[in-house]
Amino acid sequence: MIYAYSPLRRIGLYFGALLALIWSGGPFLWQLSSSFQLDRELTTGSPKFWPAPFTIEHYVNLVVEKSFQEYIYNSIIVASLTTLFCLFVGALAAFSLSRLDVRGKFGVLGIILSISMFPQIAIVGPLYLLASDLGLLDTYASLVITYLALGLPLVTWVLFGYFETLPREIDEAARMDGCSTLGLLFRIILPISLPSLVTTGLLAFIAAWNEFMFALAFTSSIDHQTVPVGIANFTNLYYVPWGDIAAASVVVTVPLIVLVLIFQKHIIEGLTQGGVKE
Repeated sequence: MIYAYSPLRRIGLYFGALLALIWSGGPFLWQLSSSFQLDRELTTGSPKFWPAPFTIEHYVNLVVEKSFQEYIYNSIIVASLTTLFCLFVGALAAFSLSRLDVRGKFGVLGIILSISMFPQIAIVGPLYLLASDLGLLDTYASLVITYLALGLPLVTWVLFGYFETLPREIDEAARMDGCSTLGLLFRIILPISLPSLVTTGLLAFIAAWNEFMFALAFTSSIDHQTVPVGIANFTNLYYVPWGDIAAASVVVTVPLIVLVLIFQKHIIEGLTQGGVKE
């Protein structure tokens, strides 16, 4: 059945979409404008949206004075490794719970989900002591392991829901062709689950990219500190470089926007899969 929208309803739909776009994109556009303005212009009584005079000194400061590229490099390593491990372990867990005969699977899923309910501030202390005892402070490993534990519940639940929508006839056909259990996962299930993998992978990547508390607690040098900690280090006791902070915010946000635009088709498929039953 095809629904016909009246002109008034269509205008309302477009107006609502425009408001959502302004609400979501407005702060980023303001940061983008601020990154091209001098600090003295940003601290005036009436800040301007259009940069006048236009300057790129804040972006130069990121590279020359702040060595911000080091923080970006660290974030890429940590977020990428976290995403890969989350997808690998989460896919194994979701496949086992969805396709294998596991007793009390929903109880197991509940336990997995309960891990993400702990406030981060409540576990940062014990995890810090554990990382210290294991000699993992100021290393990539401490961050990747922590982010893996925090990201696995979401990845497992999303992939489990997606795997549940796949017909069981696929499993039977693969078994008849002599496919093993792991072969069924890696050769059949995962290739046709690409939209869900992209969606969950991006969620895990963004969460690791933006995480601040554990990165601040576990790292102490520029060799392993990530982007959020690097931006926090810009501020000193007597001065807040608003222009440099705005430029850094733009630099670390643009890659995420590009990733979402590149994979938007897969993201939509992954989020809507199973929403309609045939």
